[in-house]
Amino acid sequence: MTPARASSAFRWRTVARGFADLLLPRACACCRRLLEADAPDPVCGTCWARLDAFPEPSCARCGHPRVLPPPGTDGEATSTPSPRCRWCERLPHTVRAVRSVARVDTGTAGAIVHALKYDGWEQVADGMARRMARVDWPADVVAERTALVPIPLARSRERERGFNQSRLLAVVVARLWGIPLWDDVLRRTRATRTQTQLTPSERTRNVSSAFDIDPGVAARLRGTHLVLVDDVITTAATLNAAASVLTDRGVRLVSYLTFGRAPDAGDRSAHVSDPD
Repeated sequence: MTPARASSAFRWRTVARGFADLLLPRACACCRRLLEADAPDPVCGTCWARLDAFPEPSCARCGHPRVLPPPGTDGEATSTPSPRCRWCERLPHTVRAVRSVARVDTGTAGAIVHALKYDGWEQVADGMARRMARVDWPADVVAERTALVPIPLARSRERERGFNQSRLLAVVVARLWGIPLWDDVLRRTRATRTQTQLTPSERTRNVSSAFDIDPGVAARLRGTHLVLVDDVITTAATLNAAASVLTDRGVRLVSYLTFGRAPDAGDRSAHVSDPD
């Protein structure tokens, strides 16, 4: 499909959805249940309530689940350190912290992301971003974060979709955090294959050299701590590729913020419960 045809098709889908909203009862963009006529959010409260967070305890740096140290004879945890965080090992040393709202393999997060990216429900981004803005960070990240930088799409893909979902999320988070949005920093140097069906090594190769910095912003980057924003993180290949370009141009630290996160093999699927 040519860019012109893709853009035209998206406009027609938007017009058709507008007529449907006028003629038919509104339904949740996630579960399709009917919404109240005056509901401000295209996702129902039940679907938001069914987001599935990763279980605790989690790594203080990357936010991924950690294995508890073995208990001592008196029932207390021993001083034996927990095993090295497996998920952190994929991150460059210049990445300070990573946070996500929910896992995408269970609960409703995957369907909510799909509604935004592939069904064209741009309004879903507001509810996603408000939940992203509420995640907990280490105190130094909160004190130091300079600006939010959304992961850019290739121009052809943004024309086809009609928007960049990462930018929609970053706009709302920036407003809620009260920090700048720098959407003029990163740019895509080439289109890449969708990462969905690729192996971890293929994902890394796919996004290698896919980003660059606008030369006019280089001086602004020196010594900053930037927060990269994307909708989902899986192997971190895309975010790592973008972070590498930024730190090569003088950015001191980078953190990652996403709505969804894919699990690793062996992740615990249930929350750790307190004993009775």
